[in-house]
Amino acid sequence: MLGPTRRWRSWSGLVEIVPTTVHAPATPADVVHAVREAITAGRRIKMVGSGHSFTDVALADDVMLDPAALSGIVAIDRDAHTVTALAGTRLRDLNAALTAAGLSLHNMGDIDAQTIAGAISTGTHGTGGIWSSLSAQVVGLELVTGTGELLRCTPEQHPEVLASARLGLGALGIITAVTLRVEPVFVLEAHEEVVGWDEALDSLDRLAAENHHVDGYWFPGTDRVQLKRNNRLAADVAERSPLPRWRELLEDELMANGAFGALTAVGARVPRLVPALNRFAASQLSARTYSDVPHRVFTAPRRVVFREMEYAVPRAVGGEVLREVRSLIERRGWRIGFPVEIRMTPADDIPLSASSGRDSTYLAFHTPRAADHTAYFAGVEEVLRAYDGRPHWGKLHSRTAADLAPAYPRWEEFATVREQVDPDRVFTNGYLRRVLGS
Repeated sequence: MLGPTRRWRSWSGLVEIVPTTVHAPATPADVVHAVREAITAGRRIKMVGSGHSFTDVALADDVMLDPAALSGIVAIDRDAHTVTALAGTRLRDLNAALTAAGLSLHNMGDIDAQTIAGAISTGTHGTGGIWSSLSAQVVGLELVTGTGELLRCTPEQHPEVLASARLGLGALGIITAVTLRVEPVFVLEAHEEVVGWDEALDSLDRLAAENHHVDGYWFPGTDRVQLKRNNRLAADVAERSPLPRWRELLEDELMANGAFGALTAVGARVPRLVPALNRFAASQLSARTYSDVPHRVFTAPRRVVFREMEYAVPRAVGGEVLREVRSLIERRGWRIGFPVEIRMTPADDIPLSASSGRDSTYLAFHTPRAADHTAYFAGVEEVLRAYDGRPHWGKLHSRTAADLAPAYPRWEEFATVREQVDPDRVFTNGYLRRVLGS
């Protein structure tokens, strides 16, 4: 036990809590013991991750499990092309260990600070590929249920639990270990360039079809969009051409974090300067091409603290939605000091995935920490909902179970599994009551 008065705070600063009790399990058996103890005492229990969700999805206001000691790879099966890691393993540590073993995940998001359990539970995703989200790459997991049982879930054992717990919001139990598909490490080439607004939006579908992974960033108040295309090379890892260290420090640390952080801070204090600051930021971006192992291309340091809302809309209307959002921003006169991110994902088969059953365009909206995000996010959310948008579970949104259920064709499948594994709601909190119901 770490003590009953330690304050827990999320990365964005939006969620803060002093749990009643804190445990630091080092083994799955420790988790089982803590859950059974909570059940006996009639208490609620949650395991937090790294705090990178903007919502209070992982908020633990009673018994909190700290996953820091529940970390590390426990098995690599080269024949089955899988790796099993304990739930608290940070993605950055998993990626480094896999590369050292000559392996890689198929796809990943652009932040690697999350724990593996937290990342899959909230729907963390990348763009493009065969599988976009980390959840879709899960082929097995261990879960401590609301009855204190440790379930080993595979396509053969408890397959219905596995299907939902791959993206379970922490509502189905405490994940202790995750088994993921992996493949031999490969070389990914990134090509980044800045193009005009119309050119970018008119080419989104073509770019998605012609490239393995496509990511875009539009700077509000400008006609400039940064496009990043990532493609696999038929090359040995030794033949990769990474960015020179000096350029990485200059562009990704000094400019993309240090200078950008200063610009957003100025814009938050003096909003009328935001359009000019955005134009300046966009003008500093130059074309570049480099290649490296996947996690060195997919992920990037994020040191500027921000607020974020992200939605997935049907792929076919992605450009239309973005044009309507731009029109809304201009009509309202909002000064938005952060780019809008555009990613495109294939459909998956996960009940609560925002890409469940449909190819999607993800649109992510950000504001600096010091800026008021409420009006901007609320106004944009109205547009996204009108296009059958589904929210990212770890990002800010106002949705409730009543209007979320119709948006997910397999909602009842998830609800049935929840009744099976946590009938007494041992793992609930305020967020889950809002988005899932009682």
